[in-house]
Amino acid sequence: MDTAGPSVAAQVFGSGLIGIREGLETGIVVMILVAFLVKSDRRDALKWLWAGVGAAVAMVIAIFVIIHFGTSTVSTLTAELIAGLASLVAVAIVTFMVLWMSKASAHISADLKDEMSTALISGGAAVMGLAFLAVGREGFETALLMVGYAESVSGSLWPLLGLLLGILVAVLLTVLLYRGAVRLNFHKFFLYTGIFLIFVAAGILAYGVRALQTVGWLPGGPTLAFDTSAYYDQSSWYGTLLAGIFNFRPDPTLLQVAAWSLYIVIVLALFLRANRRRPARSADAHPQTPAAPDAGI
Repeated sequence: MDTAGPSVAAQVFGSGLIGIREGLETGIVVMILVAFLVKSDRRDALKWLWAGVGAAVAMVIAIFVIIHFGTSTVSTLTAELIAGLASLVAVAIVTFMVLWMSKASAHISADLKDEMSTALISGGAAVMGLAFLAVGREGFETALLMVGYAESVSGSLWPLLGLLLGILVAVLLTVLLYRGAVRLNFHKFFLYTGIFLIFVAAGILAYGVRALQTVGWLPGGPTLAFDTSAYYDQSSWYGTLLAGIFNFRPDPTLLQVAAWSLYIVIVLALFLRANRRRPARSADAHPQTPAAPDAGI
């Protein structure tokens, strides 16, 4: 019982940070679209925008429920296989989105405005579709990431609670940012949380590799890289913290360590290089959200 608290706290904390980052990414997208409609004096199109957002949220919830809870109706090995594959897909999508966001953040606002201008000409359904795709893209990434994250901590529901709390915080931040009540350096925020997500994704990748080794899809299951179980207390506060957030275990296989190491070296290097390549002014291009929708979002 003494170890349950840290484990729960670790799961809630890790998924909560994911929820804040992913929720704020989505919130910024919605904020840009809302601000553009308000500035363009097209408040009549807001209902279509919110309809698209609502449909995207419903789709994300359905994806998470189907994949996460659907595994409870199959055999243990099949569930392990599904969880492993879902983890690898989640890692691939998260990696793409993290690297894409590093390159696209400088012009995402202009792109969204251009797309909304075109959608307004086409009508309400086009506005709804644009909102659905913009929010659904972020949400789909979050849903798969959370499936992999939740499965990697034995299917616990605590990560889901943490995610919901993180999203609520992100919604509050988005509203405050839109109203100019708070200021946020977006470059630093997405840089640091991006690094955090890369390490979380590396842990999910290692979990997925182990799951596929368990069902025989990957070789080397019995070959451990090291085993510090005699010295490392996995039930301690630090053990549950590292396992709950980064999927660390004291007895990884050689293939797990190789996959984790290669992922960190390659993806982290690409991510940091993408951020360094940004123009000198781009780091401050959106450091502070304007106080009003017409102040140049």
